[in-house]
Amino acid sequence: MIWNLDKFECAPAVVTDEGRLVDYTELRCLCDEWAAKVPTRSLVFLLVGNNLDSLVAYVACLNHGIVPLMLDAKIDGQLLQRFIEVYRPDFIWRPGENGYVLEKGLRTSDLGHPELFKDLALLLTTSGSTGSPKLVRQSYENIKANTQSIVEYLKLTSTERPITTLPMNYTYGLSIINSHLAVGATILLTEKSIMQREFWNFFTEQGATSFGGVPYTYEMLDKLMFFRRKLPSLRTMTQAGGKILPTLHQKFAEYAQREGKNFVVMYGQCEATARMSYLPPERALDKVGSMGVVIPGGKFSLIDADGSVINEPDVTGELVYEGANVTLGYAECADDLSKGDERHGRLETGDMAKRDADGFYYIAGRKKRFLKIFGNRVNLDETERLIKGAFPGLDCACGGVDDKMKIFIVVDENHGMESVRDFVAEKTHLNFTAFEIVPVALIPKNASGKTLYSEL
Repeated sequence: MIWNLDKFECAPAVVTDEGRLVDYTELRCLCDEWAAKVPTRSLVFLLVGNNLDSLVAYVACLNHGIVPLMLDAKIDGQLLQRFIEVYRPDFIWRPGENGYVLEKGLRTSDLGHPELFKDLALLLTTSGSTGSPKLVRQSYENIKANTQSIVEYLKLTSTERPITTLPMNYTYGLSIINSHLAVGATILLTEKSIMQREFWNFFTEQGATSFGGVPYTYEMLDKLMFFRRKLPSLRTMTQAGGKILPTLHQKFAEYAQREGKNFVVMYGQCEATARMSYLPPERALDKVGSMGVVIPGGKFSLIDADGSVINEPDVTGELVYEGANVTLGYAECADDLSKGDERHGRLETGDMAKRDADGFYYIAGRKKRFLKIFGNRVNLDETERLIKGAFPGLDCACGGVDDKMKIFIVVDENHGMESVRDFVAEKTHLNFTAFEIVPVALIPKNASGKTLYSEL
């Protein structure tokens, strides 16, 4: 059991934007009812949104020993089918015509039953926007440890009223739910976006105290004249999911200082359950651009290309994290769900970073080929494979920076450039403005046929 819901009794647990209020006692009853339909240690695909049905299903699973894979309710049908074929779930919880329905999965067939490791609690996608079947395996201890750490460094109490701005199937959005349920706070559930008036009406009416956002969220807030809004209930703004532009960091830190609020920049990965570092709000202005210091209970180090520890300040190396929130490892097929702890509390993040003389860390770049687009991790190699699969004969390569992927394609009269961009936007469920098509005469390759990305 992750949460002791009975501890908070009649305190409000959830308020929906439709006006439904659920206290902790009712939430526990709803979860018990849901869990009664599913045998313990079942594998269930939860197709979720920021709604009460999804929250109940998630909490029920983790509190009753049922293992969920969290997926976006709007996931592409082909990608969902791929997950089903690879992992063969017992059940699928998905939206139907009249609310959510629980359907039988594939494990009742002759394909066999994947065994689940006894400590396996939760499955999340690694680069789910492109539909890779690769999953992160999180344990109960991982979730409890990271939840407690977040509660500690954000100083969370039962008076908090966070409003949902991030998807429930995204590790950052899920960590907000986990940490606030742990302290008996009230979660304000909405699927409205910050671009909609209804979101801000709900925010104001319910006295939201905090929200979280990826860099793109803060870019949009800046354009929406956020700084002119009067939000007396707001206490804390958190940011993760990629490196925010220093100019935006500065703007929001200055706003927070001026208005008596907290702006907390954080760093994390799904492979570490959620969070690994935070920048104390009182240092937000004098450490602009920093991802902060390690979370309580964790340890950072930097290593060079040979694996030797870097002790000097301002020297870039790969960031290594150690802590109880480091997850069990990956799964790429159903049989992997029976694996135990493969990481043993140590994670080589794949991010390059440096540490200043005061012990604050700064991300310098990425070692591996993926970008974060609007907070979603998108693997460049998988995107290339998707494009080439949909447009046979088309030669392409993907690169770019966070929030702007460049898709280099060899000009071909049979393939319109806009159709490629529209296809990638549709498959990833991300706005087409994140993708730029760059026509080229050829994709440079070496003698063995591998793309020379540095030349692009």
